[in-house]
Amino acid sequence: MKRLLPLLVFLGLGLLLGVGVLMNAGRDTRAIPSPLIGKPAPEFALPVLDAPERIVRKADLLGQPYLLNVWGSWCPACRDEHPVITELAQSGRIRVIGYDYKDEPEEARRWLAQFGNPYSLILVDADGRAALDWGIYGAPETFLVDAEGVIRWKFVGPLTPEVVREQLDPQLEALR
Repeated sequence: MKRLLPLLVFLGLGLLLGVGVLMNAGRDTRAIPSPLIGKPAPEFALPVLDAPERIVRKADLLGQPYLLNVWGSWCPACRDEHPVITELAQSGRIRVIGYDYKDEPEEARRWLAQFGNPYSLILVDADGRAALDWGIYGAPETFLVDAEGVIRWKFVGPLTPEVVREQLDPQLEALR
């Protein structure tokens, strides 16, 4: 029996793994449901990248929907999504606000000089503390916040034209 025990444990773990894979088949693992969807965006007070003495709060952004795009100069996937963010900002369909996450301001400015600045405003969360309230754990992440400050949509990972077309556009239409 002692010789069979390791084999039985191995088979049991294999069975659990197989069940887990089958249960998640066909699901988009990037679509992490956020407990904040349908709830007010958290309160925050963050400096602006190009004017650190200026502090922006949640109340300052009310009255118009916005897309909050979490990025950092250190983030390779942020480079991939940058043309999509730029196109969204230039389209005028939604105000795009940058959320510079755990970044050095000089590096962020250098990155924007190289790739372009599509953001109407860039908030800086250098130590990542405000990100905890948003449920941010990396970059890129994107939130759609309505005019009343309620989070309507969240996407983890780089935005692609397909994600914009299939997920974000219907959300934007619902806000109209």
